[in-house]
Amino acid sequence: MERGGKEAQQYVWDGAIPLQIHLHDSEVTTLPPPAPALILAPRIGYLPLLSPQLKPFFSGALPPGVDTVWFDYKGLPLKWYIPTGVLFDLLCAEPERPWNLTVHFRGYPGNVLIPCDGEDSVKWSYINSLKEAAYIIHGSSKNVMNMSQPDQIDLWRSVMNGKLETYNRISSKLKLGIVRDDFSAKLNPSSSKIQHSVDETEATAAPKASRIPVRLYICNVDEDFDDFEEELHFDSWDQISYINRPVEINGEEFYPNSSNTIKAEFKNEPGIEAEEESKTGIIEGTSIESVESQSLSGQPVIKLVRIQGIEPKSEIPFSWVVKNLMNPDYFLHICLYIKAPKPLDS
Repeated sequence: MERGGKEAQQYVWDGAIPLQIHLHDSEVTTLPPPAPALILAPRIGYLPLLSPQLKPFFSGALPPGVDTVWFDYKGLPLKWYIPTGVLFDLLCAEPERPWNLTVHFRGYPGNVLIPCDGEDSVKWSYINSLKEAAYIIHGSSKNVMNMSQPDQIDLWRSVMNGKLETYNRISSKLKLGIVRDDFSAKLNPSSSKIQHSVDETEATAAPKASRIPVRLYICNVDEDFDDFEEELHFDSWDQISYINRPVEINGEEFYPNSSNTIKAEFKNEPGIEAEEESKTGIIEGTSIESVESQSLSGQPVIKLVRIQGIEPKSEIPFSWVVKNLMNPDYFLHICLYIKAPKPLDS
């Protein structure tokens, strides 16, 4: 919480997940089988972008055929257009380090995953997300569509290479007008003067955003589930709900007890209630201690909220979260674990 705006964004962009990647047994043609590849994968990156490191590593063990890289986790094919950090937060309620993934170069599961032709597919998926975010924010995606080719290339390379300074320089031309983080400015007035000046400049160039692009990934856990150290396993993406949910921001200040906090935002989600939490959680940490108090109403209850690997306190102002934890596609990706009561037998 003490991090200034730019420091918090850099913290997110520097975030990485240690991966231990195994070649699938059906594709191993050598004895002994190849050792797993150990890779530090950027949180804001995408799994197909690891191909240039993985193909040479496993090439000597592969059978003849055309390479089409895809990944699975415990048998679940991983959707390549979801950022790596979001996949990790979503599928590992109890973080697994290193994260053990399996890579395939054959047998692409076209019935589960949309086609991916390598970096170009990932790039255009990212640009399309950026267009969608621009439309949600301002009702038009023309600023993204009208980007010059050099700017588009530089923006994409900044995401691929984790260059936040270049990203900020290019993305500022899009004038998407994400909300100003007044909360950080109040906490650290001396360190926020420069950022405040930048925000004022951006504010004159673009209208203040009133709709924030949010992507919710909702995992339903069993009513009897109490401990995230218990192993969770997803056999299908049907077990995970995916919602694009624009969030309306009103004109009031973003401080605790206002209607624009994480807690208030999820209370607005139909059929979901937030659990009470202790006072020990803090945004800079990676855990929140929740009081295990099942709602008496029988409604689904939020067991876990995770954004960029962080479990934020529910009183965190939503403006701080948006400004500092959004992905480079201008979406705020939020993973929720929901404990839902079992339906009564008829």
